[in-house]
Amino acid sequence: MGVVTRFFVRLVQRFLPDAFIFAIILTFLVFVMGILFTESGPVQMVSHWGTGFWDLLAFTMQMSLVVVTGYVLANAPVIKNFLARLSKLAKTPAHAVMLVTFVATIACLINYGFGLVVGALFAIHVARQVPSADFRILVAGAYSGFLVWHGGFSASIPLTVATSGHFLEKEMGVIPVSETLFSPSNLFIVGALVVTLPIFNRFLMKSGNTLYEDRSRWVIPEETVAPKEEKTPSTPAEKVENSVIVSMLIGIMGLGFIVYHFVTKGFDLNINIVNFIFLFLGIMLHKTPKQFLDTVTNGVKNAGGIIIQFPFYAGIMGMVTLSGLSEQIALWFLTFSNAHTLPFFSFLSGGLINVFVPSGGGQWAVQGPIMIKAAAAIDADLAKTAMGVAWGDAWTNMIQPFWALPALAIAGLHIRDIMGFCVMILLYSFIPISIGLLLF
Repeated sequence: MGVVTRFFVRLVQRFLPDAFIFAIILTFLVFVMGILFTESGPVQMVSHWGTGFWDLLAFTMQMSLVVVTGYVLANAPVIKNFLARLSKLAKTPAHAVMLVTFVATIACLINYGFGLVVGALFAIHVARQVPSADFRILVAGAYSGFLVWHGGFSASIPLTVATSGHFLEKEMGVIPVSETLFSPSNLFIVGALVVTLPIFNRFLMKSGNTLYEDRSRWVIPEETVAPKEEKTPSTPAEKVENSVIVSMLIGIMGLGFIVYHFVTKGFDLNINIVNFIFLFLGIMLHKTPKQFLDTVTNGVKNAGGIIIQFPFYAGIMGMVTLSGLSEQIALWFLTFSNAHTLPFFSFLSGGLINVFVPSGGGQWAVQGPIMIKAAAAIDADLAKTAMGVAWGDAWTNMIQPFWALPALAIAGLHIRDIMGFCVMILLYSFIPISIGLLLF
């Protein structure tokens, strides 16, 4: 495994460009593919690109807040102390990567946004505890936990088809989570990844120890926000800015809404409520508005890549969906599927389409109608077919920078720093996912 790992790491380090350049190259690739494989001409493809370009504005803001609020919360003294104490469980590099992977995987099962932030933050604390551990592999291990999100409690596809009134209800009915998330197939895949990913990443750590001659190319982020000179508030405005009472009052109001949300909607841990929790806990734990805003100022700079790159991915999604390219990809996989293999080929087609449409809900809107229609025609398992698409979406996230950007922003790394290891994780994870979809 060491030889293969070294090959991919060196290949990525040499040829993979910055994540922004990757998005531009992917834009050109989809543009050409749309012209070659659909009826869209150059003018139409440009139109599709521009039409879709701003479709992810709300999501871009959500993911920017994931980074900023996560940074703010992580820099609160009580949270830093907790993560630091937990990180002391790691005594060696092997312990370090296994611990980070396990914590990130469990966090992503609870909620994907929560897991992305917690995994990256915890990787930083563990790296400080075990300086000899390769920080790149710790962050790659944290990101590998994201593999399980579409089999967990925030999974968009199984939760969508379990909701009355969803857009494919006439074609497939309402499918309870007992047939998707809690099916033997999904439980096997999730269980296998939770148990084996930490072990697999341990071997990546062993293989990667000799790969980086110049460790100065990556630096573990500073532990604290740089202290500023304190001065006694003298004006009414300064007294309000440094008032603990102001932070506590607005924080209590925020916590009140959080309680109301869960009482009225159950365990609905969506990305908005995760950001809401992070935001108001951050306000309270930083004690004063001034301390909170000083930390926000430091955290905002980490969101730059997301703000710029996500519109380009929205444009790519526009070209893929509006041109019919995604439909062509899905239909091609259906030509050699049967009732038994359709969930597996849904997984493969979902993985390919996810490279161009890196959004679980968006991908289901595009691919779902095609796959469910085919499943009904050949009497395939509808629930398992839907989960095949879900696992395909999660699988190729390992080589798609879109979802890695928040974690990389928090860790202060570039996509090429972790992608070689993520390729190995992608290749390994194909095995348990395939077994679950074909044999259960």
